[in-house]
Amino acid sequence: MKVQMHSLKFDADVKLVNLIQKKLDKLETFYDRIIDGEVYMKLDKDSDNGNKIIEILLNVPGNQIFAKEQAESFEIAADTAVEALRRQIKKHKEKQISQR
Repeated sequence: MKVQMHSLKFDADVKLVNLIQKKLDKLETFYDRIIDGEVYMKLDKDSDNGNKIIEILLNVPGNQIFAKEQAESFEIAADTAVEALRRQIKKHKEKQISQR
């Protein structure tokens, strides 16, 4: 799956980008019709519960699936966001099956 990575106000490490890409690639085992995606990594100055924010937008046929997570590290935020996307993809797939 083609994913565009955007790191706002900082340069993302190659390891972080590869880790996120690897996690998103695993989503294709649940739904193989994901077209592409975008990932935005941001740093939040005024935060008590972690200053790393990840927003992931996936394009699927006829819809977009979005997850936004904030945590103490990008790795934790990516894990949580990908898990949220996995649940949304399963719901999307179930809706498509029930509409047939």
